[in-house]
Parts: sequence; structure tokens; C-alpha cells
Amino acid sequence: MKSAVRDFIEQYLKDFSQTTSIPLPEDFQFDLEQPKKKEHGDVACNFAFRLAKTVKQNPVQVAEKARDFYLAASRNDSKFKNVVRDIQVAGPGFLNFFLTESSLTQILKTIWAEKENFGRTDFGKGEKVLIEFVSANPTGPLTIAHGRQAVVGDALGRLLIKTGHQVYREYYLNDRGVQIQILGLSVYLRYLELLEDKREFPEKGYQGEYIRDLAKEVFAKEGKRFQTMPEEEALAWFSTFAANTILEDIRKDLARLDVRFDHYFSEQTLGEEKLIDRALEELKNRGFTFQSEGALWFRSTDFGDDKDRVLIKSNGEYTYLTPDIAYHEEKFKRGFHRIVNLWGPDHHGYVPRIKAACQALGHNPNFVNVLIVQLTTLFRKGEPVRMSTRAGEFVTLKELMDEVGVDATRFFFLMRKIESHLDFDLELAKQKSDENPVYYVQYAHARISNILKFAEIPVDPNANLDLIREQEELEVIKFLASFPEFLNQASEYLEPYRVIDYLRDLSALFHKFYAHHRVVNPDPELSKTRLFLVACIQRVLRNGLEVLGMSAPEKM
Repeated sequence: MKSAVRDFIEQYLKDFSQTTSIPLPEDFQFDLEQPKKKEHGDVACNFAFRLAKTVKQNPVQVAEKARDFYLAASRNDSKFKNVVRDIQVAGPGFLNFFLTESSLTQILKTIWAEKENFGRTDFGKGEKVLIEFVSANPTGPLTIAHGRQAVVGDALGRLLIKTGHQVYREYYLNDRGVQIQILGLSVYLRYLELLEDKREFPEKGYQGEYIRDLAKEVFAKEGKRFQTMPEEEALAWFSTFAANTILEDIRKDLARLDVRFDHYFSEQTLGEEKLIDRALEELKNRGFTFQSEGALWFRSTDFGDDKDRVLIKSNGEYTYLTPDIAYHEEKFKRGFHRIVNLWGPDHHGYVPRIKAACQALGHNPNFVNVLIVQLTTLFRKGEPVRMSTRAGEFVTLKELMDEVGVDATRFFFLMRKIESHLDFDLELAKQKSDENPVYYVQYAHARISNILKFAEIPVDPNANLDLIREQEELEVIKFLASFPEFLNQASEYLEPYRVIDYLRDLSALFHKFYAHHRVVNPDPELSKTRLFLVACIQRVLRNGLEVLGMSAPEKM
């Protein structure tokens, strides 16, 4: 719908510039929106406001002249007449376009012809985007907090691909350092307990039954061979074994959730390929490091940070920031145009430091998008499920999938803005009723499958679309037409929850139509037309669910 209106406006602007000899700015832009109120037409445009600033006229006068141009054009050009039936000037200068029913119904032909490609656009123009998400240390099972990041990151990748971006999904694997050493020590001590060699367990050691399970696995496979092994050698083995075993379980959980990565980037690579040394040398050469109190500092205040940051401590150890700087420099070196990081709320204060470092290394900080994914609280029968990571008591992602299923897990994790805390109602997620939002959307798809099966005739793309006259039919068609734009908007703002909102609204429009009008009815021709309509609705529902990484069931 909007492309036709945009063509009209651009033709008018070209005619306006030629007849008035007033050149338009090269960056002249205007917005097209689908009005929320039906009386405001099918497409609203604000170009009169933008043009009025250039020609220094009243926006209402500019809008009225544009309307007269279109009305005159429609009398001489059948293309205009077949698409736009009326144009009205509203408020302080909006142009509201009312489209013909025939132009609206043609969208069904497009949906049917493009099938799974309907909604695919070139909005991203091939931009290379690296999305780094989850990146949980391999020190324990994935929790629901990791799960929300995983689903959001994966859906965002699917969305960006659908809208014409080149997407690379990466997991940053922190497989070195103190945390891995503590993990190895924790499993080692539990292993010794099995041999009745009980030692003091460190306060910062990893708790939880999974540590004991790893120790039991080692004992079952290796017996007592580590009991007499030098402790340093044993700890190195236990650290590697525990991290690799946990990582394998993480991969399995993510695969079950249908979340896959193009690459697991090992932090060890930064040292092996001297990427940290190179990044530090580059910062030094650019004059953004200094020595103080025996430590190496980064002048991050030069780029808006609230204080300078230590890169190398006085004891020679790197801070957490240093390998992260090297990692981001390596991302840019690989030629990505945009970097997207999904981090937890505890990293909020970390954002200015990373952006400052990227800018110091010569990169545009606006090309670094850090999305803070807020935490999730599970509720059961109205009561929050208590969790304590310190005590090793937490609900794992695997346990959540076991209870509510993969589709519900993905849907619920996606249905709120990521900057909003998410309340996950376990009982609601399992309900088979309209109150459950994932059931509501998937049931719309399944119900259409049942209608098509009941009809016992094939869908006819040559059905008579002139028979589409009912308000509920036209409303749903207008909404179908907006699907590509919804995807573009969700892509622009990096907000996959918008796709959830779209599918819920589309399902509501379908259920409303179905409640008022029989699809298979005594009129054979009208039945064919409505079967074609619902088949197109089903196609868009399926395309939207695929963007979210969810199934589109044929029956429920």
C-alpha cells in the first residue's frame, strides 16, 4: 500500500519542483504511516509539513495543492484511479489516502506468489552485522537469564536476515582465567570427597548438584587415579574436563532451543594470536594509555567515560576490560559494519567503556549497539520461584523447556521489550486456551489448516477478489499488507518483540473475521475467495513464526 502512495508523492514532488523551479533538499524525506483510526484512511503522510518548511508556506495549503494534483491525475491516469479512491487533508496538514478495495485485495496475490519470501526485504542493503549473545562462562548450566538472551539474540539474527542484512552469530567463550580455575577446583574437591578425603571448600567455589555430578562422572571413568596425582596437574585436568563437559551441555540446550551459532570464539585465541598485545599497542600509539601506580591505564574519560580504566594491574594481570577491547577490535578487523552485543543488566555500566575503547581505536562508536537484556522471574500459581545462584539453586533453561516446551519458552522470552523485566507465568505458558498468547497465535494457524481440510477443495489463487467487501475482510488484508514494514521497523530498532505483537494482532483480526463470516458457505465462489484469503493469512502467520524460530502447527 505504502509503495503506491510513495510513488504518487514522489511524482508530485518532481512535478512541484519543475513547475515552481524550487529545488528540494537532497535529503528530503517524509513518513508514511497506517492510521490507527479507520476514519483517517489507509495511509497517512506528513510530507506537507516537511515541504512547507522548504517553500515557507502553510502546511494545510501545501497539502491541499498536493490533493488537487492527485485528484487531477486520477482523472487522466487509470493507475492512480485504480489505487487511490480519495485523499483528504486532515488536522494541521496531514494527507490521508483512502485506497480502492481492488488495490487492497491485490496484496493477496503478492502473498501467494512470494510464499515464504513474503516479508523479505532489502532494508538492510547487505550490511554485515555480528551479533554476540549468551556468551555464558562454561562454569554451570544455562539459566533462564541466559535463555532469554539466547532467544532474543537468535530471533534478532533471523529478523535481520529476513530484512536484507548479512548476519554472523557468535558466542564469546570465556574458557580461561580465574573462573575456570575455580570450577576445576570445585569439581576436584567434590571428587576427593567421594574418596573420603574431605577438604575445606572455598567460599567462592561453585555450588550445586551439577558439580557433584561432574565429580561422580570423573570417579566412574577414572577411578582413584587423581588421588595421588600432584595437585597442580590434577587441577589443570579437572578445569579442562569440567569446562568442556559443561560447554557440551550448553551446546545441547541451545540446539534444543533451536539457537545456533556460526562461531564459538575462544578467549584463548586472543592470547595465542597476540590480539591483546596488538590492541594495547594501538591504544598506546594513539596516545590513549598512561602509567600510574605501577598499572597501565586507558584514558577513557577522553571519550565520555566517568573515569579512566585500568588495563593492566600493578601485578601484571589484565583486567576484564582488556581482552574485551581486543575482542571488539578483532570484530571490526573482520569487516563487520555493525556490532550488536546482548548483555545482562549487571553490564550496564560497562557500555561506555567499550564504546570509548572502540572510538579510541578509530571506530565509530555508533556502530556498536549494546542491548541490555533484563532478568526474568518465574511465577508458579502467582508466586515467584525462588532462586539463589550462590547456593547453586537455580532453574536451568533445560528444566524450563522440559516444563513448558520450546515454543512457549521462545514466545514468552520474546514478548516483552528486552529492557523490561519479564514475568514468566509457568501455568499460563502451559494452558491450552486463548489466555495463553503462544497458544492463541499457533491456534490461529492450526484453525486455518482445519478450515482448508474441511473445505475439501484446493486453494484457488484465481478466486474472484471482487467478492471481498466485508469490513472484517478488508481490515485483515490491510494488516497483512503491513507485514514487511513491521519487520523493517523491528529490524531498525533491534526489537523482535514487535513481531510477537504483530502476530497477536493478526490472530485477533483473523478470529474476529471468522466469528462474523463463514469461510465455507453455500456460495461456491465466495467460499473460494474466502479460502484464498485465509490461506494467505496462514502464510503470513507461518512466516512470522519462522522469524521467531517457532513452529506453525497444523493441528492442536
